[in-house]
Amino acid sequence: MRWMLLCLAATLAGCGLLPEQIDETKTWSAAKLYSIAKSNLAEGNFARAIELFEKLEARYPYGPYAQQAQLEVAYAYYKDNEPISSVAASERFIKLHPNHPNVDYAYYLRGLANFIEDDGLLASLGNQDMSERDPRAAREAFSAFKELVERFPNSKYTPDAQARMRYLVNALATHEVHVARYYYSRGAYVAAANRGKHVLENYQQAPAMEEALAIMAKSYDRLGLAVPRDDALKVLRHNFPNSPFLKDAAPAKDKPWWQIW
Repeated sequence: MRWMLLCLAATLAGCGLLPEQIDETKTWSAAKLYSIAKSNLAEGNFARAIELFEKLEARYPYGPYAQQAQLEVAYAYYKDNEPISSVAASERFIKLHPNHPNVDYAYYLRGLANFIEDDGLLASLGNQDMSERDPRAAREAFSAFKELVERFPNSKYTPDAQARMRYLVNALATHEVHVARYYYSRGAYVAAANRGKHVLENYQQAPAMEEALAIMAKSYDRLGLAVPRDDALKVLRHNFPNSPFLKDAAPAKDKPWWQIW
């Protein structure tokens, strides 16, 4: 019976006997589309706002409202927790309108979208194999914020971007230290030392550098490489003279046997 009803409905639709869904926006002007979309955005109806902004651009692609709609839709995707779509929309706006007076906001949005995509980078560090985590979004967020700061140092979004960059540096450095610690615990001393070295070379202002140096010293000691071990210890002592890691990072020959193993 249900199959027969479906067939009847399909037949009626094909003959034009069923009413078509009416698009209430069909006769709306660009200004009205933009106004209603903005209202939906302000009220948190992000999916509807995105739909209306995209209709606006499709129907009125060359007007001033279309340009603003492209930027607004990037923000709407960001608010709707759709970071990939927000990044794509932001990058499209930057490509199409590199000299737009609000293009700095597009760079900022691109950074924000990547920032939320990697939200919780450190939330489950203890529950996952660190070598399997990919901090790509954090790196891309940092890159976007950095480009904003360099291109638009006087932008009103620059101070917040700089603050987020500092957070991302610390997060990325901490991630690398977790990976280094993971490798060291499994006897992969070359990999552990290289991860520590990466922190030293790229995140010198991050607090995680302290433990990175200790892991480098311990790894080089395990590998029998006295010179790089002593260099790492020297840098650790110089920069962190009261570090709790100094004792642990001391050469194996200077420790009692129960601390070595």
